[in-house]
Amino acid sequence: MEKTELGIGSRVRHKEYGNGVVIQSKSDNYMITFIDFGQRNISKMYEGLEIIDLIEPSEDLVSLEQIEYMIINILRKFSDIQETVTIADKWKNGKIIFEPTDKDLKGYEMPMDTFFHKIVMVRDRLRVMEQRINSNDKLDDDDKIDLQQYITRIYGSLTSFNVLFKNKLDNFVGEKTK
Repeated sequence: MEKTELGIGSRVRHKEYGNGVVIQSKSDNYMITFIDFGQRNISKMYEGLEIIDLIEPSEDLVSLEQIEYMIINILRKFSDIQETVTIADKWKNGKIIFEPTDKDLKGYEMPMDTFFHKIVMVRDRLRVMEQRINSNDKLDDDDKIDLQQYITRIYGSLTSFNVLFKNKLDNFVGEKTK
């Protein structure tokens, strides 16, 4: 049986969440607003979605999120403009204290803003490295994929620092488990 593609505005019924309306269609899921449960991402592979009122999807529909993502990538690629990354309010004016276990050694304090700036620089340099790998004409596609996966694992190792970022869009994102 072929799966029906839902357009924005389609009304549906979910077994657990009840009635809802499709507000966004992504490659692998729908963003649906449910009356009693708010917005939920529902996989396009989910079998339990009953269609109440089908709206045909538009062929050339692009979400605001996709447009924003494309513009940000273009700006990063073709300019030296660095985006402003904001530290979360709870860490402003804070400090990091490095305390050795050996009491004869002196500890070290660093302003949180300085530490945060260093983390952002690591992230930005990884992004530049990604761009250079992807645009390198001496690497074949398999090498690019291998290096890209390695960088993704590095991002994953740095996700512990996401607590420092004010905006989730600035976070490190590692490899997703399937």
